[in-house]
Amino acid sequence: MTFAHPWMLVLLVVPAALAVILWKRGGRRIPLPFDHQPFRRVRWMGFLLKSADMLPAILLSLVVVILAGPRRFEQPRSEREMTNILFCLDVSGSMTATFGSGTRYDAAMEAVNDFISFRKGDAFGLTVFGSAVLNWVPLTTDVSAFRCAPPFLNPSTLPPWFGGTSIGMALRSAEKTLLAGESGDRMIVLFTDGMSYDLMNGQDLVIAQSLKENGIKLYGIHVAEGGAPDEVGVIASVTGGEVFSAGDPAALKAIFAHIDEMEKAPLKRVVPDPVDFFQPFALAGLGIGTLYLGTLFGWRHTPW
Repeated sequence: MTFAHPWMLVLLVVPAALAVILWKRGGRRIPLPFDHQPFRRVRWMGFLLKSADMLPAILLSLVVVILAGPRRFEQPRSEREMTNILFCLDVSGSMTATFGSGTRYDAAMEAVNDFISFRKGDAFGLTVFGSAVLNWVPLTTDVSAFRCAPPFLNPSTLPPWFGGTSIGMALRSAEKTLLAGESGDRMIVLFTDGMSYDLMNGQDLVIAQSLKENGIKLYGIHVAEGGAPDEVGVIASVTGGEVFSAGDPAALKAIFAHIDEMEKAPLKRVVPDPVDFFQPFALAGLGIGTLYLGTLFGWRHTPW
């Protein structure tokens, strides 16, 4: 147990001194007539009367302790450590190709919204890319913006000059976004259906080493038939992630379930906070005060 104002405990010398004075104080001698009958002295009665005199001093000491602000620490607990997950979504023109009952873009956005709905407690961000990069949703635990995003980011509504595929540029931008966020695990989930020119000539290894040094994993999802580009596989392998190929919407959802199993959120021990601990002292003071009031009705020295 600790105290918010421990210096006030010095005032406990006042009730301690008062208790000593009351205990050693002798009664006043009063001459009374008597008939010389033998009088049996009751020793325990004097002890009880002096003990009753001590109650105000004890009550005063409890007041001092309460004013000092008693505190105790909460029970140690564990809480889920947040993971920062940034989705990099390809919005080039090829993402409008048929994929199941919709398009590749529709399936990717639906899978993202399903994933964030059951992955509670993490921070999510959304970056879209084509020939340029747009950070649409910054890292946040409020995922309402994701559900409103599909109509605005549909490749069919974007300007023609946005229609390329610059995966390397997107990964560099995602890395900066994650490093600017809060501490915790960092992960990039890349959606694409094509090849990127800015990953050639060894740029994939340069990006992979940078991500690895900053503790960022890459999970690549190839939303099309066939396999993902080798360069994306290299980056995922170096960073400790993995590459998946989703040939249909059902496979895409299964991939997210697999990622969730692989990236279980770690638990961290939380340092307990001090909380006020007035209750036992307040109850003791109430009980002692009630007892003292009861002694005033007869269990006390004669006042004259």
